Amino acid sequence: MIKLSDFVAYTDDLLNIDQYYDYCPNGLQVEGKPEIASIVSGVTASLELIDAALEKQADAIIVHHGYFWKGDPPQITGMYRRRLHRLLVNDVSLMAYHLPLDDHIDVGNNAQIGKLLGFKMVGKFGIGSEAQLGCYGSLDKVLNPEQFAQHLGKTLGRTPLHIAGSAREINKVAWCTGAAQSYLAEASKLGVDAFITGEISEQTVHIARETGVHFYSAGHHATERYGIKALGEHLSNQFAIKHQFIDIANPV
Repeated sequence: MIKLSDFVAYTDDLLNIDQYYDYCPNGLQVEGKPEIASIVSGVTASLELIDAALEKQADAIIVHHGYFWKGDPPQITGMYRRRLHRLLVNDVSLMAYHLPLDDHIDVGNNAQIGKLLGFKMVGKFGIGSEAQLGCYGSLDKVLNPEQFAQHLGKTLGRTPLHIAGSAREINKVAWCTGAAQSYLAEASKLGVDAFITGEISEQTVHIARETGVHFYSAGHHATERYGIKALGEHLSNQFAIKHQFIDIANPV
């Protein structure tokens, strides 16, 4: 068992949450019982994840996408009430880490997917005054665009959408998980052959074609499964508590 307050304090410090200006509160979002012995991690705090965590008798749930986003209605009704009610009546805590988890050098989403895909990271980049969330580096070999798509699909379990920027082969890459399609133009300035993220917008197609950079939309959920799982495993080892990662299927 570990005190919830100690568990939260350690995780907040590990992810340096005070360094980020985010769209949502990071850390403890819903307070449950004062001590915990079992946690569940998952990408998004959906009702389906909460119910799955309750079946596992988890004391706390830790996610990448939590609640209270900018623009959300302040009223706790409907879907929002059902989620919070399930947590509160069962005395289960909810912790969420958004940008701090994207950025962490070890358990972060970008660090984890870089390791998984075999990328050697050289540096980081961002847009304007935003946190330097994007990463760039290289593969240990050269792949043609189709081979690279196959590598992504096989590793992440989801066939990526590929926008061909040119006919060139791929060795230098940049990546940023989730909805980082707006990073493409900045990534092109690094001289990379390809940029990988989760989502795509209409204008992304034109930017890829005009900059000559191959663009791969590999799925928001598919690219962000690995950081929260690694964080859960780290916390389980740190405090000798039970942990299970639960993957709620999401095609986006």
